[in-house]
Order: sequence, then C-alpha cells, then structure tokens
Amino acid sequence: MAIAKQVRYPVKVIWTREEDIQHDLYRPTYYDRISARLGADGLPTVWIDHVAGDSVLGNYIAGGWPQDKLDDDAVEGAAKPPYDLPVIQVDWVREDPPVPITWWRGVGPTHNVFVVESFMDELANAVGRDPVEYRRALTKNQPRAAGVLELAAEKSGWGSPLPAGSGRGISQHDAFGSFMAAVLEISVSAAGEITLQRAVVAVDCGIAINPNTVEAQIEGGLIFGLSTALYSGITFSNGRVDQSNFHDYRILRNNEAPKIEVYHVKSLESPGGIGETATVSAGPALANAIFAATGKRLRSLPIDRNQLKSDGADKTSVSMVPPPSAPLLAVLANSRERPETGIETEAEAL
Repeated sequence: MAIAKQVRYPVKVIWTREEDIQHDLYRPTYYDRISARLGADGLPTVWIDHVAGDSVLGNYIAGGWPQDKLDDDAVEGAAKPPYDLPVIQVDWVREDPPVPITWWRGVGPTHNVFVVESFMDELANAVGRDPVEYRRALTKNQPRAAGVLELAAEKSGWGSPLPAGSGRGISQHDAFGSFMAAVLEISVSAAGEITLQRAVVAVDCGIAINPNTVEAQIEGGLIFGLSTALYSGITFSNGRVDQSNFHDYRILRNNEAPKIEVYHVKSLESPGGIGETATVSAGPALANAIFAATGKRLRSLPIDRNQLKSDGADKTSVSMVPPPSAPLLAVLANSRERPETGIETEAEAL
C-alpha cells in the first residue's frame, strides 16, 4: 500500500513463499514441567503442570500482556483436562520469545493437550495398564469424555493384534466446547519412517448443525496437525529462519494421508466448536502410537525420525527433517521412580 500511494497506476506486490516462511509470525515456544503422585490403584492423586511460554494476546495489546495476570490461552487444555483428578495445580510463567509470534490452529490446547495426553500414556505405562483402560478409570464422572473414549476405542478395534512395528495411540480432550477422542494407527520402519495407516475419531460437539461440515473440519484439522507433527518445523541459525519453501518445510502429501473415519455421538448439548479440535488431537495421538509401535517415547515436535531407527539400521531417513538446531516447538522429558513419593514423571516442553 505504501508503494501504491506513490503512483497513479495499479501496483502488484508479490509476497513469495520464501519471504512468507522466513519473515512470518511464529507459534510461541512452550516449556512444561509436569508431575503426578499416584495412589495405590495407580491413578493420580496429585497432578501438577507448570507451563512456561509467551502470551500471544499480549503481542496485540499496547504495552504487552500485564504482569502477574494469567493468560487463559496459555493454560487452556491443561487447566481443566477431562479427567477425575482429586488435586490439580496448573500455573503459567511468562517467557517472552525473541521472535514475533501469533496464534496457530488449535491455539492453547494444541501444546497443552500434547503434554497432558503424552503424560497420561506415560502414567499408564508406568503402572502397567492399557492406555484406554487407564483413561476409562479417570472418566467415571466425565460422561461426555467417557462417551467419545468408548466410541473411538470400539470403532478402532482397540486391543486387537497388529503386525510387528505397528501401534495404536489414543488422545482425548475437551476443547472449544466439544469432546473428542482420536485413535491413530501407524507403522514404523527400521529406518524410522512413519506410515499413517488409519485414524478413527469420535466427536461429541453437541447438536451438529451440519454433520458433513463437522466431518470435513475433522479430516482437514487432523491432516493439518499430523503434517505439522511430522514435518513442519521452524528452526533458527544465527537469528535467521533455516527453512524457505516446501522442500525443507514439508507438508503431508495425498499418498501419505491415513484413512480417516469420523463417528458422531448423538447429543442435545449446545453446539461446540469444530474447526480446531482435530488439530489438537493429532500430535499426542501420533506420539502415543509411536510409543506403542516402538517402545520409544518422543517428546519433541516435529518428530525426529533419527530417534526411531532400529539398532543397526544403516538406512537414512528420506523424510525432510529440519536441521539439528533449536526447534521452535519441542518437548523434552525425563522419567524416574521416586520411592519416597511414589511414581512421578516430569516432562519439559519447548
């Protein structure tokens, strides 16, 4: 517009893909430390999640986000998970990033649900229980969450045998007024390549005004989220974005997409949001499926295939993975047993 004001004729300005990727607004980084104390039945009695990250809304407010005030977006999806947790504490520490940021599809729940649902699977594994059965025990007083959990498990054939190197992962959440559970079935090769076989999604979005639109949004949102979790990493070197176009900022291709099945829970509740719900489910369902297939817990997004290579594998991953520099979005964690407090797991997310 500034250029057009200088002349009397139309001006066409082209913003190239390279300029768009390297001079954009980016999703903020997050760093989580999450822990739980388990009772004699293996279920959480205390749940603590420390979230550190920037306030996106603060970048749109003159003077930035006020100090000592909670930004609900930063803890959405973590503050009220759809589980029966007797004692829960979730807090947020503001950490301003050195790059311009904005919202990403799924906003707060996309990073918080990834942490919560990955951690939930870790707890189930720590006490030797099936991930669905473990969640079932924690949703006895959450009827809508229990409803999508049971439907997704049933339709996906949860528990039925799979070939070696294959696995199913589940994720559930309550976000934007809708409840969703997603089961992702994958296989992982010796070279660390991930093949998306099948996705089964159960949704309770209240009264579905247009069921076709609901299904379309779930399909698109899931593909969007899986694409990002698998490929779309942004990294920086010497203050400059490394990626520049689709050759190194990949997206999921048609032949890589899984078969997607969507099932509705009939509900008379008020209509909930649907445009971002499946994007929230993608990352945690994928990470949990990878663990089921390989026994390896990845806490970073995008997925690093080098961590999935079988011992002795001499093949090189053909997927385009971001350079090994600091990722804009990553999740790191460590687990250990503390005899004095029971089983406790801590997870840190960037």
